[in-house]
Amino acid sequence: MKIAVASGKGGTGKTTIATALAYVAAKKGKSVAYVDCDVEEPNGHILLHPRMRERRLVSRPVVWIDVARCNGCRRCQEVCQFSAIVWIGPKVLIYPQLCHGCGACSLACRQGAIGEQAEEVGIIEMGEGCGIEFAHGVMHVGHAKCIALIRAVRQVDLKSDVTILDAPPGASCPVVATLRGVDLVLLVAEPTPFGLHDLGVVLEVVRSFRLPCAVVINRVDLGDGQLRRFCEREGIPVLADLPEDPAIARVNAQGRIVPDCLPQYQPIFEEILGELLSLVPPGAISSAGPARTGGAAS
Repeated sequence: MKIAVASGKGGTGKTTIATALAYVAAKKGKSVAYVDCDVEEPNGHILLHPRMRERRLVSRPVVWIDVARCNGCRRCQEVCQFSAIVWIGPKVLIYPQLCHGCGACSLACRQGAIGEQAEEVGIIEMGEGCGIEFAHGVMHVGHAKCIALIRAVRQVDLKSDVTILDAPPGASCPVVATLRGVDLVLLVAEPTPFGLHDLGVVLEVVRSFRLPCAVVINRVDLGDGQLRRFCEREGIPVLADLPEDPAIARVNAQGRIVPDCLPQYQPIFEEILGELLSLVPPGAISSAGPARTGGAAS
């Protein structure tokens, strides 16, 4: 079972909840993996304190052109959906920061003038903490393309009954790369106008994959009920209402896991986990990708 924990914005408590679910699953005797796909700002390790045992460099392919073999046909520019190759008069310009490494340009070039070179984008670290297998990606400072790193950390072979994937916030390409191949999605939202808006945006992405999903409302004390009514209208189950509790804030500030330090919350997270595991029938296989795809999400 692969469960992605996502949110439409940062700061909703997504990582707090993702690590808590991994913790209670391990306490119930399941083999558990936690994969932090928020490679730009990973912080699950702050709560799980894993002992790292392996580290790998990750690179992505970036286009280059052999001008001696190029005949100026411009097919590369025509097929590039991201404007990484631009012809200005007789000269060709390459913008590596725009290249998605899809390979379309090299396939289109009949002269064999286009190739790819590796560019390091970050690292993957793997280990174990709190009885949980752990993996995360850490993107190098200054790089804007994180999809290759997310794909690489998703491919780490962590044998487990349950895998919790901590998705990046938002609803753009990194979230799409995280959701591919999961079985269901838990959305964490705050009951504010901003939280309601951002939940609606990320919900569109989840539904494009035709994935089952559920919601946890965090800091429920702050809201006016609009978010819950939205979930009822959309037919999305709300698995828990978590309060704005200073004790949770203190535990987070200490870099510790909520159900480990606050036993009163352990049954709540156990119930959330049980509900999640019941949402997907045994043997169900998630779709390979979204029903609708845009160029930037590929």
